[in-house]
Amino acid sequence: MNQCYGCNTCQSADKPLEAYIAGLPMETSHHRVESQSTKCAFGLQGVCCRLCSNGPCRITPESPRGICGANADTIVTRNLLRAVASGSGCYIHVVENTALNVRNTARAKGEIKGVNTLNRLAALFSIEEADVHKRAEAVADAVLKDLYLPEYEKMALTEKLAYAPRYDKWKGLGILPGGAKSEVFHGVVKCSTNLNSDPVNMLLDCLKLGISTGIYGLVLTNLLNDVVLGEPEIRLAPVGLRVIDPDYINIMITGHQHSMFTFLQNRLTDEDVKEKAKKAGAKGFKLVGCTCVGQYLQLRGAHYTEIFDGHAGNNYTSEAILATGGIDAVISEFNCTLPGIEPICDQLKIRQICIDNVAKKANAELKEFDFENRPAVTDEIIDEVVAAYQARRGSVPMNLLTDHGNANTLTGVSETSLKQFLGGSWQPLIDLIVAGDIKGVAGVVGCSNLTAGGHDVLTVDLVKELIARDIIVLTAGCSSGGIENCGLMTPEAARYAGPKLRAVCEKLGIPPVLNFGPCLAIGRLEIVATELAEALKVDLPQLPLVLSAAQWLEEQALADGCYGLALGLPLHLGLPPFVTGSKVAVQVLTEDMKTLTGGQVIINSDAKESADILEKIILEKRQGLNI
Repeated sequence: MNQCYGCNTCQSADKPLEAYIAGLPMETSHHRVESQSTKCAFGLQGVCCRLCSNGPCRITPESPRGICGANADTIVTRNLLRAVASGSGCYIHVVENTALNVRNTARAKGEIKGVNTLNRLAALFSIEEADVHKRAEAVADAVLKDLYLPEYEKMALTEKLAYAPRYDKWKGLGILPGGAKSEVFHGVVKCSTNLNSDPVNMLLDCLKLGISTGIYGLVLTNLLNDVVLGEPEIRLAPVGLRVIDPDYINIMITGHQHSMFTFLQNRLTDEDVKEKAKKAGAKGFKLVGCTCVGQYLQLRGAHYTEIFDGHAGNNYTSEAILATGGIDAVISEFNCTLPGIEPICDQLKIRQICIDNVAKKANAELKEFDFENRPAVTDEIIDEVVAAYQARRGSVPMNLLTDHGNANTLTGVSETSLKQFLGGSWQPLIDLIVAGDIKGVAGVVGCSNLTAGGHDVLTVDLVKELIARDIIVLTAGCSSGGIENCGLMTPEAARYAGPKLRAVCEKLGIPPVLNFGPCLAIGRLEIVATELAEALKVDLPQLPLVLSAAQWLEEQALADGCYGLALGLPLHLGLPPFVTGSKVAVQVLTEDMKTLTGGQVIINSDAKESADILEKIILEKRQGLNI
């Protein structure tokens, strides 16, 4: 219990957090980085195949083919397709559950908080229903119908949601997706043993999976959530470990499926439930945000001020959040819930509950979300959390970090709230870009990892470099958690921007980095980009817009990246995906993609060099638009 692991921690862009973790009497992911520092060179290059009992086969210059005859190009792209299919499957699982929750809410005549978004979707889908609940049910049914189509039948909503020039490009390339769930199945089958050996053909399938991932798993998940949970509203809010209030029973939530928490977050504010907390010795209940579902609650925090205390941090901050001793239970429903939290929860008597069996943790109780039985299950969960609070408080030491983060991060930014802030039109932003007051836009998105320079190090350093060059940054994902905890999303962060961007920020009272929320909000960034392109009457690759997933982590990020490439956008990565062992894969992703879709992959682990490259691309795009 008294052992200090601090001498072996990795660096973090968040120095107060780094120091805090260094002094913890327990092991975290930050400590395990060093013990896993020796990497498998075959794995890094993607040239290891273990699909059959003849293997694992590893490709080298001396052994250029596996036993079956597969070469590096086949093995690498097969591994990539399998990973993209898995990542896409994760997102399709989320949008499916979200659509089901919208449909069930509509059938139960539940509250529809985002009527404007519902009407927007109904108009897009050509749905005419006077009753709001029937309208919501019809929208959800339209999404589910598309998800369940066979792979050979193209999804009907793709054309309605995609930007027309992009749709035409995809159609010309033969990568319009069929039913999204069937596409995942098709991708898994295609990369199995002794099937496809054409690397370019498999890379095109990655793009196809990227399209269904982006339009359905990203864009539609956000909009469907807005229908039942409320539309984002811009406001200032606290972030960091400071949001943990020990006077309350604190529940940390992790995952990506906000609609699964709706009934719980509402129930926790009922008087009879608050009375349970008071009898146990607490003032009430609070939800503490972590990972993307925490970003979701932060995005809509204006609707949940009574129950939501704020977003504490990203996936690799979760262990530190628990180590404070102020968390009484963890409720999880999807990924970014690290296995490393389990021993910490056991040590600190923190109750672990999973409400989706895909995220079942080894030491957690499974209480699956069921719309019909949600009142009874929710009350069971509440009673267990109260019991955990009573059992642990007083016997577990508090190790709070009350000054961590900041009290005034700008949150609630979405494609609709930002446009409203600008007066209902993108023209003010376009005018600023044309005038050169804002040089361009960078979407810094995706995950946090511990190996691209350390915890959020490359991400934060790159953001600082970009805003110093008058490039405004829009973020979505776990990367946002690190950026906000480092203070770059407060209005005062304008001082880090270049002179022109700083003047814009100070005039508008905004930071140079705007947080769109969870990784799924990458879909919101696509909506912004599409509407800007429509206003300018250009295709997406012509915009002075770049993407960076500087510290991408997992397979979902690879599916995200394929969407960005399908949109025709330059995509920067701090670490390469596991494809460098294939000359064909590298050539297609970094060069040939420019001709295929207009996109390209850029690999660079240095913040300044990466910013140089991205700034050069933005300047070239500006020149192409004659601005």
